[in-house]
Amino acid sequence: MKALIYKSTGSWYQAKTLDGKVFQCRIKGIFKIDGITSTNPIAVGDEVEIELENEEGDVATIVDIYERKNYVARQSPHNKHQHHIVASNLDQSILFATLKDPKTSQGFIDRFLVACEMYHVPAIIVFNKADIYKKKEMALFDAMKAMYETIGYTVLLTSIINNDGIDTIKNLLHSKTSLLSGHSGVGKSSFINVIFPELDLKTLEVSGWSGKGMHSTTFAEMFDLPFGGKIIDTPGIRELGLVDIEKQELSHYFPEMRTLINECKYNNCLHINEPGCAVKSATEQGLLPMERYISYYKILETIEDDKY
Repeated sequence: MKALIYKSTGSWYQAKTLDGKVFQCRIKGIFKIDGITSTNPIAVGDEVEIELENEEGDVATIVDIYERKNYVARQSPHNKHQHHIVASNLDQSILFATLKDPKTSQGFIDRFLVACEMYHVPAIIVFNKADIYKKKEMALFDAMKAMYETIGYTVLLTSIINNDGIDTIKNLLHSKTSLLSGHSGVGKSSFINVIFPELDLKTLEVSGWSGKGMHSTTFAEMFDLPFGGKIIDTPGIRELGLVDIEKQELSHYFPEMRTLINECKYNNCLHINEPGCAVKSATEQGLLPMERYISYYKILETIEDDKY
């Protein structure tokens, strides 16, 4: 029977059928999906086929996985050439960010947006903690909002502690499957607690995202929204390593650059020092945001020249 993966612990998976029954599942054999090398063959959000294992009917085996509409992946903490699939079959992603305590860097925001563009997942940026922002932070927010909205992204300002902007986010989540992401401490779990007041915050905290120097693997978890739709909660992200990307591809994942690529003199233009580069010319003329160009350049430097 068909089921949806709600939670993973690495070897066991929690799956829910269309009629709402929940099963603890494990994998039968090895899944090879879309030719990608992943540290987790089954991810939260996957649609799978399961078969019952025992007479009690609470344990099942995952025997097949249905084709994914999309997914978001990051670099595996164990092998930089492998994916770790964060979640699949998404309608959108919501990035929680803050301009103070802690400050989310624009570089991190742009890497997240590139990851979403790579896998065709629409992204929304939510700047939280408006209650502690002074003139300096509000000026920065206004500038970032103008920049990202010009590019085509939705940008919101919220204060979850003051209940400001909650209804706006709820409306965006309604009847959709949404991935919630962000650094630890930006208010993502606080927002989930507002939606699910009956759940303790600690119930939703999952040990912390695997980062540099860490050897544990953590997984996402999906929840049904009381007002319709689903959210997939991810542990606080420390970094977002991009995988399976070539230098020539990167500018395709910057929407403002994508519209100019065909105007460059050379097909393989990296928009750095090449003559006749439309992207660099537009940036120098102030038609494209210099801050985004700097992010592009920094990401470009992290991409290896040789394919593995």
